[in-house]
Amino acid sequence: MKKAILLSLTLCAGAFAQSNTVVRWRGMEGVITAPGTDNPVGQIHSGAGPWTARSGSARVNLANGEGSFDVEGLVLNGGPSTGSPGGVASVVGTLLCNPGGGSGTETPVDTPATPLSPDGDAGLSFRINVPSVCNNPVFLIRVGSGRWIATGTKPASSSQSEY
Repeated sequence: MKKAILLSLTLCAGAFAQSNTVVRWRGMEGVITAPGTDNPVGQIHSGAGPWTARSGSARVNLANGEGSFDVEGLVLNGGPSTGSPGGVASVVGTLLCNPGGGSGTETPVDTPATPLSPDGDAGLSFRINVPSVCNNPVFLIRVGSGRWIATGTKPASSSQSEY
């Protein structure tokens, strides 16, 4: 009897995990760091100065790689380029699976580049190849050098039917 109950719970847990294939971040925040100070996420280094974002969001379907992100008002917060993206003309979104490598191999998966407007606005719908193991996913916005300048916040999972 105990084996039957355990098997039922295991099957239910597996079905639940497979139905939660979409990960959403309902906010976007700029990197908060002092100029010249690195604030890495896993093995990905941060931008060289502080950035702010007015709003944004991201979502990725971990089963098929479809996703989107948007960010508004992503601008530098300090120095002569305060209130603008400075020399940054485009950004990429990065799904970071297994950050720090604790539950698998840390794997960053980049979207194609998309323009960043002079007001700091960007958005993109995409399809990426998600690794088969993607625990504790993080979503980052990065510049051409690969450094992150914003991150998705307020993570939540939802079912594929809500995508």
